[in-house]
Amino acid sequence: MKVSINGRILELVGNDITEMETDAIVNAANDRLILGGGVAGAIKRKGGPEIQKECNKIGGTFVGGAVITTGGNLKAKHVIHAVGPRMGEGNEGQKLKNATLGSLKLADQNRLKSIAFPAISTGIFGFPIQRCARIMLKTTIDYLKGQTGLEKVVFCLFDRDSYEVFVNQLKEETAGD
Repeated sequence: MKVSINGRILELVGNDITEMETDAIVNAANDRLILGGGVAGAIKRKGGPEIQKECNKIGGTFVGGAVITTGGNLKAKHVIHAVGPRMGEGNEGQKLKNATLGSLKLADQNRLKSIAFPAISTGIFGFPIQRCARIMLKTTIDYLKGQTGLEKVVFCLFDRDSYEVFVNQLKEETAGD
């Protein structure tokens, strides 16, 4: 599904984020920037050791924060490591919004034209997919309505159920536009 927001593309795809050909892909990271399992593990396997080496130099970031590294051997030139919240830690909605917004701003600061997001925090961090879709899509739509050099934002959902949740939420967010 694809929509236009202020002349920019917001697209939902069902795919493996490590195969995306955007300028950057977003890693649903932990605060120590250790590439373990899930999305991070796939990025580590396909991207090679250079990504983890750069993460080690950075050392970590706060929950709700985002940092950028090389894309290593990935099709994307960069990986933006966004630290989403764990359910139960408190203020999770604001932290997810901050991680999304921080990633978008980091892409702009690095003059990137396209970025692909996973559903941050919905894996082992236990964040509900519906709430994730609402927060991440609203934050992104609001951002695209402002001043940005980004031309395309993709939400890359690995499984069909997550994709459908995002499609329904995007329809709701853009109804009447």
